[in-house]
Amino acid sequence: MKSEKIGNVTLDYTYYPGEDQYSDGSVEDEMLEIARNCPPGEYDREINSRGSWPVLYHFSHVRENIVSWLPMTGEERVLEIGSGLGAVTGALARKGKEVTCIDLSRKRSLTNAWRHRDADNIRILVGNFQDIEAAMEEEYDLITLIGVFEYAQFSIQGENPYVEYLSRIRSHLAPGGRIAIAIENRLGLKYWAGATEDHTGLYFEGLEGYPTTNYARTFSRPELEKILRQAGCQEFVFYYPYPDYKFPERIFSDMYLPKKGELNRNRQNFDRERMQLFCEEQVYDTLLESGLYPLYANSFMVVIQG
Repeated sequence: MKSEKIGNVTLDYTYYPGEDQYSDGSVEDEMLEIARNCPPGEYDREINSRGSWPVLYHFSHVRENIVSWLPMTGEERVLEIGSGLGAVTGALARKGKEVTCIDLSRKRSLTNAWRHRDADNIRILVGNFQDIEAAMEEEYDLITLIGVFEYAQFSIQGENPYVEYLSRIRSHLAPGGRIAIAIENRLGLKYWAGATEDHTGLYFEGLEGYPTTNYARTFSRPELEKILRQAGCQEFVFYYPYPDYKFPERIFSDMYLPKKGELNRNRQNFDRERMQLFCEEQVYDTLLESGLYPLYANSFMVVIQG
């Protein structure tokens, strides 16, 4: 089977290896069932009734905030790399002319297709980014990597997979196009305060340089800036989703930083226990007064101008 149609959405399996190489287990069946049987307007009810972190994470409308603020004309050709279950696909489809998704998992892509089956401008390519990218001839006005860049070493093999990954992505930008990357800050204040590292669930793992894990990497702002420049990116702007990029309530920038007392919602750890070693609100105020907030924000949203 080379392709499949769910409503108006086409899934292309040309580069699908035949089985999903990544899965969160049986909970993915639950989320596929929700996407098939529940209209989007009822997702909040499902979140409340099921009391499940994965359901909250993948179906909350707040997830869309990370892209819904991006200025768009409605004529953009969008490439969403690592689209997963489609948490932000709908927002991109509503704002752009057409959206091409890439994801390794067929089951996740089916969930994405079912939840957006009425959209007539979404196409999903199922398979490894490296295989799909090698044959890709299209250029895009906006390319998004939301919670994806930290896994680049799985898509690209090489001495510096993050630089190579970004360099390849840049080659598919149309003139004047943009790349949007959302990623946790390795030095985010919540990790110092006692939250476990988002990918590993271990205390201080990122702060200590990932001594026991190698399947995901996040970066400090200086580290990320170095990668961007090595990949040939000269124009980029950092934004600071708060509390983080997963459930952003506000998005700050160097031109509009938070004011004293604004950063007061710092206990949003829905999926696991955490310690509280100090009052984050007070420490944030200290960082703001010292001009250091951009180095310790929990997450980054980087918009790169092609």
